[in-house]
Amino acid sequence: MLRPRIIPCLLIHDGGLVKTVKFMDPKYVGDPINAVKIFNEKEADELIVIDIDATANGAEPNYKQIANLAAECRMPLCYGGGIRTAEQAKRIIALGVEKVAISSAALETPELITQIAEEIGSQSVVVVLDHKQRLLSKTNEVWTHNGTRNTKRNVLDVALEVEALGAGEIVLNSIENDGRMKGYDIELARKLRDVVGLPITILGGAGSLKDMHSVVQACGVVGVAAGSFFVFKGAYRAVLISYPSAQHKDELVYSALRID
Repeated sequence: MLRPRIIPCLLIHDGGLVKTVKFMDPKYVGDPINAVKIFNEKEADELIVIDIDATANGAEPNYKQIANLAAECRMPLCYGGGIRTAEQAKRIIALGVEKVAISSAALETPELITQIAEEIGSQSVVVVLDHKQRLLSKTNEVWTHNGTRNTKRNVLDVALEVEALGAGEIVLNSIENDGRMKGYDIELARKLRDVVGLPITILGGAGSLKDMHSVVQACGVVGVAAGSFFVFKGAYRAVLISYPSAQHKDELVYSALRID
């Protein structure tokens, strides 16, 4: 039976683990490998790792770092950052990664989604849609290159397109909510769930388990991902990696069953 997934999302900048607020001001929070070890011990459902430098700098994926992360990780691992060809995606999967995430390249070259899906299977292709609401409008548009370029395209229209092209999952990531820990954009999450049949993961804004429950109660079986929630503790945002207990994960499952 499909069930909700609680997913830490780790950002890598200059080789280290960082956290941003609204995609800006990356704060160093530790070593990525150490974080993976802790999430192993806490039996996380899945892990997303995004290299936020690779696409912005036009760099190749750091295959050595990816291999080290995959070798350590005992949960399904999704990696994104710098992937621009099906060959790169295939090489990353061969290192032991279960899924590859693409964003900017998927918007610039939509056929890449199909090409990667043909190489590694649709179930391993994740498209990340970073979105922000247009000023004086309720339209959520997709942005790329770490939130610096506006495609001026409605996020729901893009979601339908990537589904048709062969994506196996969509990550809906709120730029405005990133790192603020004040709750997810549940209204948009519900709209996305209504228009696509793919598995979806909602990212951006989690500050509590209650925020995660709210998404699952509204949308049913979805992934709920977070960054700051898993690495910061207290009002002063002290660095402390955590993850919900098995009991809390079970409660999330029951929330989804009440919806689906």
